[in-house]
Amino acid sequence: MRSVLWRALAAATLLFAQPANGALAQSPQEPEAAVVAAAAGATPVTSPAAAAKRSKRRSAEDGMLDISGFLDEVYGFVPIVTIITEPAVGYGLGGGLLFVDKPEGKAKAGFGRPNLSAVGYAGTENGTQGGGAGDMRHWMDDRLQTLVAAGTGSVNLDFYGIGDDSVLNDHPRSYNLEPLVGIVQLKYRIGRSRLWVGLNYVLADVKVSFDTPAETPGPPDSPSEMRIGGLTPLLTYDSRDNIFTPASGTYLEAAPGFFGEAFGGDADFQRVGLIGMQYIPLASRWTLGVRAIGTLSYGDVPFFLRPYVALRGAPVMRYQGEQAASLEAEVRWQCWKRYSLVGFVGGGAAWNDFERVDDTVTVVTGGVGFRYELAREYGLHAGLDVAFGPDNTAIYIVLGSAWMRP
Repeated sequence: MRSVLWRALAAATLLFAQPANGALAQSPQEPEAAVVAAAAGATPVTSPAAAAKRSKRRSAEDGMLDISGFLDEVYGFVPIVTIITEPAVGYGLGGGLLFVDKPEGKAKAGFGRPNLSAVGYAGTENGTQGGGAGDMRHWMDDRLQTLVAAGTGSVNLDFYGIGDDSVLNDHPRSYNLEPLVGIVQLKYRIGRSRLWVGLNYVLADVKVSFDTPAETPGPPDSPSEMRIGGLTPLLTYDSRDNIFTPASGTYLEAAPGFFGEAFGGDADFQRVGLIGMQYIPLASRWTLGVRAIGTLSYGDVPFFLRPYVALRGAPVMRYQGEQAASLEAEVRWQCWKRYSLVGFVGGGAAWNDFERVDDTVTVVTGGVGFRYELAREYGLHAGLDVAFGPDNTAIYIVLGSAWMRP
């Protein structure tokens, strides 16, 4: 949900570069604008005269397209449009409204993140559709972060089995999910550090239906309707210089989730999620990024909540197992003015039985892309990636980062 909010922000500014309601608009020389810009790891324009004359769509520095001035002025709601390019569901469009508010607390790297609220709806060519709303906010001088979100939809996917399944690999089973989901999350900053502790609670009602032609094997053992409830403790460290397109810093998060009747659900199971991202400036125009993800599952886990390999070029939920892990590296070279070239490669595996590593399925992907520095004061880049995998060639619209974690 958080990544969707930030992708929507960038798409909105690309396609609807106009001020919001004048009564809510914020002057670029007001302190709120400086706080928002600094939250992204940049130094805002502080001269009132320069701010007053600055174009909302052009940079005074190089005369190229730059929407930093527009982002500084908007204080209210903005219409949003985003392009969906996920191979698992096909191409589609999404739209809605995004609200951006000034941050609370100090404005420096790792602190003073902006508050976001969003409502939206999306649909794709394979019949998938859904909508939702969410709010992420900071309180108590940037010591408390809250997230509240809810959504519903109808998602059409293919099931390739859990681990390596010789039959389903070639003859996947089509299925439909109809979730109604609510999420509440709290994070508290430890002292004035970049370390957070928190709790996430999710409650969802899910309907599951399979397309079952006679010539294909039966679907996984799953009820047609179920309720999922779970509590997940969180431990997060974030020292990135920029939440949009980082050039340095570290992001680490551990999330062991406990689901069952005690939390309002029908099934008892556990999921442990681990993620690490490191950004290293190799030279003035070169940045290396590395992301590692590991997910473990135990107990009576619904098949659609089993871990899967998350890589560009690998369709969502295509490679599933009781455990899954992936590693991806990306190099970005800002080769000319605001333009960058990107190259990336990654590999992942999903398997069953943590001790014996049975039924392992692996995948290797890679690709190239380009970026344009769309809002220099916010560190926001946007562009396109072309990824190559064993199943297909996929195109991704990238707004901010392919690994967005606000």
